[in-house]
Amino acid sequence: MRKMTLAAMLLAATALSLPAHATDFRIGLQEDPDVLDPDQSRTFVGRIVYAALCDKLVDITPDLEIVPQLATDWSWSDDGLQLTMNLREGVTFHDGTPFDAEAVRANIERSTMMPESRRKSELASIAGTEVTGPHQVTFTLTNPDATLIAQFADRAGMMISPTAAAEAGVGFGANPVCSGPFQFAQRIQQDRIVLERFDAYWNADAIHLDSVTYLPIPDTTVRLANLRAGDLHMLERLAATDAASVRADDDLQYAEAVSLGYQGITINVGNGEGADHPVGTNTLLRQALELSIDRQALNQVVFEGVFAAGNQSFPPNSPWYNADIPIPARDVERARELIAEAGFERVPLEVMVTNNPVDMQVGQVLQAMAGEAGFDITLRAMEFASLLADQSAGTYQASRIGWSGRVDPDGNIHQFVTCDGGINDSGFCDPAVDALLNTARTSTDPAVRKQSYDAARAILAEELPLIYLYHQTWIWALADTVEGFTPYPDGMIRLEGVMVQ
Repeated sequence: MRKMTLAAMLLAATALSLPAHATDFRIGLQEDPDVLDPDQSRTFVGRIVYAALCDKLVDITPDLEIVPQLATDWSWSDDGLQLTMNLREGVTFHDGTPFDAEAVRANIERSTMMPESRRKSELASIAGTEVTGPHQVTFTLTNPDATLIAQFADRAGMMISPTAAAEAGVGFGANPVCSGPFQFAQRIQQDRIVLERFDAYWNADAIHLDSVTYLPIPDTTVRLANLRAGDLHMLERLAATDAASVRADDDLQYAEAVSLGYQGITINVGNGEGADHPVGTNTLLRQALELSIDRQALNQVVFEGVFAAGNQSFPPNSPWYNADIPIPARDVERARELIAEAGFERVPLEVMVTNNPVDMQVGQVLQAMAGEAGFDITLRAMEFASLLADQSAGTYQASRIGWSGRVDPDGNIHQFVTCDGGINDSGFCDPAVDALLNTARTSTDPAVRKQSYDAARAILAEELPLIYLYHQTWIWALADTVEGFTPYPDGMIRLEGVMVQ
């Protein structure tokens, strides 16, 4: 009897010492990501996949502190023109290529020189990358850049295998090779992305999952139904209207974090032939369109007041917000006057929206509001990656789209409205705005930066290449069997420490 009791005790002790059983962790995404190449991609859901696939030079904490990841520490020269980073040793890419200073140099060269790269404007301050040791790199800058470290906390800092990148060229995204906790296994467009555990990961002890499968399910109701049925372990961007239901469900967990980004309408004012439409060519009509919108009502109708109305790239509670330009009240009569002044009675406008119920509802509310002022809005519902492709190509008039936000304020504005910005799909170009935002980017004085952002916002509030609408809260729903998930303001799903019981 004593032997059996001892065996049982040993068995129980062994079980308690083990992590939760490994599993295929299934995540429901709101959209299907675009190309899985950190240099070419631009989707929010793509960044969620990268959180498991591609480690970065640095990362952030839930409190937005920048912390080491592949770089262990860094230092600036006194003049702010050199940044030296020491790199983590013992790291390999998924194809066995070692991660070292040469790999970083190759990555930065690709990001800044590859014609298809969208990271050029983010890394524009880098004049050269020197290998100053096997695991040390020194970046020489053309001018001080207060944003560079924050850029390295996102796609510009994601390290891909230089071997795989050289072999695949522009087609790298079909079989991405990085150094994160999971490696690429399979992708079926519009259906799934499968990653498998990378056993040689430098922080493998923090990973308790065999694989992770990302499933694009645009319909928020269907996504939640899949979670409740046990077909998902978690979903991202729970509809605000379902928040109360999830909180009351004992079989589910609810998590949220205030977003760093914004949602709005991007208007094509100079991006190819698509800019040749009344709203794109006439500032008065863009001003009238903004005045036709009641942002507070939009938030209440679609999001039950969970999100925050906004009119800038920074939320009203941000220290970078320009309080001298508050959210304008809806003024239908003034909007009609501006339309008449522009020489129109009714104004046609096609607006692209993603084909999920929430975005469609936002589009329909905007359509109704603007219609009262004199705009005849046609909604073009599209799959998200296709919408982005048309937006990039300039084959659109307006697009209901947003941005997930960045730690440094530069990441929410510079690349969208500067003449050569990497994601300037509106085609807006004003040298005065460029000068102001470049000053904000190069100064390390918060007061100088704030003054520059305020002055740029004053111009943008008149020209309106983007009409900002609201700032969302990231909301996740998880099965009650999931442990270890930490919500982050950037909306990413980090899988270190996550397990299923």
